[in-house]
Amino acid sequence: MPASDTPVGASPRPEPRTDLVVTDVPAPADVAVLSDGLDRFNIEKTGVDDRRPLAVLVRDPKTHQVIGGLTGRTSLGLFFVDLVFLPPELRGSGLGREILRRAEDEARARGCRAAVLYTITFQAPGFYRKQGWKRLGEVPCDPPGTGRVFMTKELAVQTDSRVRSGDGRNVA
Repeated sequence: MPASDTPVGASPRPEPRTDLVVTDVPAPADVAVLSDGLDRFNIEKTGVDDRRPLAVLVRDPKTHQVIGGLTGRTSLGLFFVDLVFLPPELRGSGLGREILRRAEDEARARGCRAAVLYTITFQAPGFYRKQGWKRLGEVPCDPPGTGRVFMTKELAVQTDSRVRSGDGRNVA
């Protein structure tokens, strides 16, 4: 059968009418097209429109410039941690634990039931374990002997069983 003939019952495949571009510098507007398109798809499928960025920023008290912190997002009941960074002089001070706690608290307030992240074996898997995160698995990466460690944490939504009066006082 010639290549141009379509077998009975088979759908013809249209030839793609697109250009493919591989780049390491996508324009922010191009990235937004992908993000917004996927977001619309998810909303259509789930009926839930709750995707929001989440950040806890550490600012230098003198310059007010961001020097560290956490970025992520919440969506469909999950909190995704994307980036966490503190300069060396602030590590080990408890600040990282506080940043993570505040982000997790905000995620809970947004209704998230769980959180996910990945770190690298030479970064901070031990830090996250101490904060109650569990290892899901590891994927080898370079250099040899190194891996990306995927982790999760249940974020039980905290409820306050105390009853508040109309003026905000605890009455029970």
